[in-house]
Amino acid sequence: MFTNDKRQVKRTGKYGTPRLQYLQQELVSQFQNATNEDSKERIVANLANFAYDPYNYTFLRQLNVLELFLDCLTEPNERLVEFGIGGICNCSADPINAAIVIKCDGIPFIIQCLSSPVKNTVKSKKEVNYAIGALYYLCDASNKEQILRPEVVDAIERYAAAGAVSVTFSNLAKAFLDEHVSKK
Repeated sequence: MFTNDKRQVKRTGKYGTPRLQYLQQELVSQFQNATNEDSKERIVANLANFAYDPYNYTFLRQLNVLELFLDCLTEPNERLVEFGIGGICNCSADPINAAIVIKCDGIPFIIQCLSSPVKNTVKSKKEVNYAIGALYYLCDASNKEQILRPEVVDAIERYAAAGAVSVTFSNLAKAFLDEHVSKK
């Protein structure tokens, strides 16, 4: 369920921690200070969940969480990549967030997630789904040429044709193609 100010006050209570403070202290600062991979994975997964709710978008931008998600896409840790691309996908429907991802040159990193090095795993399936979803929201007139390169369209067409293997891939890929490729 999406949050609003009234609901947030009710959930936080009289002595609760405000959302911005919680995100800063409990997640972003902890991520920056984390030394083990499990902690980083847990924190980025939590941030990706917060990225699902439009109520948090302003806070995430203030704390440069979108940039943190993009940094995760360059990590060798496949789980950090998965959670990073999930966070990007979750908040890319918002035009301001999409502009930040584009401005930070995130599109090439998202495209790399279409072909995960880990084949036939749940992780790579999630990563690919998130990448297709993010590209769906990010693709517009200003970057269509960068996103709709032949190799990217080919990969998405293969996912669209893979209905017997994965209905999720197929449906999401078909939606992308219907929205962006057939309107070329």
